[in-house]
Amino acid sequence: MDVTELIDRHQITALMTAYTRAVDTSSWDDLDCVFSADAVLDYSAPGGPVGPLAEAKAFIRSLEGFTRWQHMLGQFDITLEPGADTASGVTYFFNPMIATRADGTEQLWEVGGYYHFDAVRTSDGWRLSKLVDDIVWTRVQP
Repeated sequence: MDVTELIDRHQITALMTAYTRAVDTSSWDDLDCVFSADAVLDYSAPGGPVGPLAEAKAFIRSLEGFTRWQHMLGQFDITLEPGADTASGVTYFFNPMIATRADGTEQLWEVGGYYHFDAVRTSDGWRLSKLVDDIVWTRVQP
């Protein structure tokens, strides 16, 4: 593995971090710097759309129904296509969320799964061209 490949891997990992930071801080417009103009986002597993970023943003904002939420990422597996400016990968995610009930008590929702993604090198650097939210498990506190 050479230095260029290490840098590419780091930049792609940083894109996924930027994605989750934008979502966790409700910085919806920051997502524009994460995805390519023609990106397709697939939120069908949690009941959302498959389509462009504009559609996905509206669905992602449904998180605002929770009081607090946070993403944690781990175990990145990135494949860089030799001789091409494209990559694909998968990373594990864990997403705890707090909902406030009508009586003021809090309820913990936890979701775990994988983010499958494709990335492309653009004139502005690496951008995600595809993101699939693949939920493996969900647990809701009674």
